[in-house]
Amino acid sequence: MGSERAVTLSEVAHRAGVSLTTASKAVNGQGRISAQTRARVLRAARELSYTPNRIARGLSSGRSGSVGLVVVDSLAHRFVLPILLGAEEALGEIDLSMIVGDARGDEARLRAIVDRFRERKVDGVLVVGDNNAVTPRVDLPGLPVTYVYGETGAGGVAHVPDDRAGAEAVAGHVVGTGRDRLAVVTGPRTGRAVRERDGGTRAVLERHGLALAAPVVHTAWSQRAGRLAARRLLAEHPGLQAIVCGSDQLAAGAVEAVREHGRRVPDDVAVTGYDNWAVFALETDPPLTTVDMNLEVLGAAAVRDLFGMIDGRPVGSGVRLHGCSLVVRESTATD
Repeated sequence: MGSERAVTLSEVAHRAGVSLTTASKAVNGQGRISAQTRARVLRAARELSYTPNRIARGLSSGRSGSVGLVVVDSLAHRFVLPILLGAEEALGEIDLSMIVGDARGDEARLRAIVDRFRERKVDGVLVVGDNNAVTPRVDLPGLPVTYVYGETGAGGVAHVPDDRAGAEAVAGHVVGTGRDRLAVVTGPRTGRAVRERDGGTRAVLERHGLALAAPVVHTAWSQRAGRLAARRLLAEHPGLQAIVCGSDQLAAGAVEAVREHGRRVPDDVAVTGYDNWAVFALETDPPLTTVDMNLEVLGAAAVRDLFGMIDGRPVGSGVRLHGCSLVVRESTATD
């Protein structure tokens, strides 16, 4: 009997006809679920001889009840916090804790952090990458690993924003306001997200029989760079009606340039950002129309895939694209 395969919480959830999260809350006495649902889950657990908190029971066999999260590059820290919040919430649902390490863009440091995770017998590893760069692959035979906000280019499960669709949404919105002379200011051309967003913008213009009013400007991800790029565009293309920016920082600088040029946002030139970074999107005057990458959702989804691996379920491999949300504010308003 001791060699029999342990029943998983997923099997209990399936038998009870509920989600994995609901099953976890029921067997652990947590969360707001109805008495009827809790009773149904507990009945299914008894019928399957399931013992609650399988991961905690694994401590006696060397399991830690924790996962390691490693941030590959500190330059992505602005995006890490919402991912962490989403991951933490999902981990709370399934009764796991989290250990965090920062590789600071150093692959040797990344390997050292992962080695420490292994020494602490974490049950899995979540790797937070950079949406504009290839994420180094973490090689941990026998230990589940998922990636978020960055692709490895070499297999594994990676959760990333659907940047092409996000760019299509914001470009479609701008064209829908009646503007047909658009320019783009974005980051270095080698970035994954930059390429995806460029493809989305061009797809929208092609559908409407339009072309960019100026060549795409690739520059640094900064407010100053956005201001300088927009100044040049406005000087060289006086008929410009909109500047679509690859980040909210760039867009904040572009708004300054439009104002310096004696024109108004959005009456004369509409400006859009990307990221929905509150310090820029909400503090710019006027507030920016932008795209929210829903990073908390990414973090939670990556953790749930990781939990599936820990729980012994096949989750497949490849890139999971997650939808972005268009946030319309006064920088494109036409009223």
